[in-house]
Amino acid sequence: MAKPNKADKAAKAKQLRKSPLKTPSALGEDARRDITAELNTLLADVFALYLKTKNFHWHMTGPHFRDYHLLLDEQSDEIYAATDPIAERVRKVGGTTLRSIGDIARHQRLSDNDADFVSPQDMLAELREDNATLAEHMRKTHGLCDEYNDVATASLLENWIDEAERRVWFLFETGRNV
Repeated sequence: MAKPNKADKAAKAKQLRKSPLKTPSALGEDARRDITAELNTLLADVFALYLKTKNFHWHMTGPHFRDYHLLLDEQSDEIYAATDPIAERVRKVGGTTLRSIGDIARHQRLSDNDADFVSPQDMLAELREDNATLAEHMRKTHGLCDEYNDVATASLLENWIDEAERRVWFLFETGRNV
């Protein structure tokens, strides 16, 4: 194998300047494109779920206010904690990530809730369904990662799926009418 000459090095440097955000990745171009797209959509969903959870936390009412308020604060912190690792994973595989609230809105699949009033039971039920949906989207993304042998992203997803399922469980048990 021939050693790269000065012209080869200059061409490589020029290419890096043309695409300075394209982090090198051993996964390949198809994997980079597909995984980046899925992770950006998940990231948008996570931001949407975070804001909805905070919205419900801020607008909680009723006799169980303190318990529900604290539960949703804890869950929103957990959801928000996933945003940076998701975005950083996008960059690690060679992609670029979301850039604005508008970008989030264009990618999110989870619905916003702009209602003036939502009952505590309806809040818990809606968040339970959203977290279950998010976990399902994460499983789909995990399958894509398996296809491309992206074990690092798959491993992260396994933890986030477990966290989402735990939130579903807590919201289900908290929202029960016993």
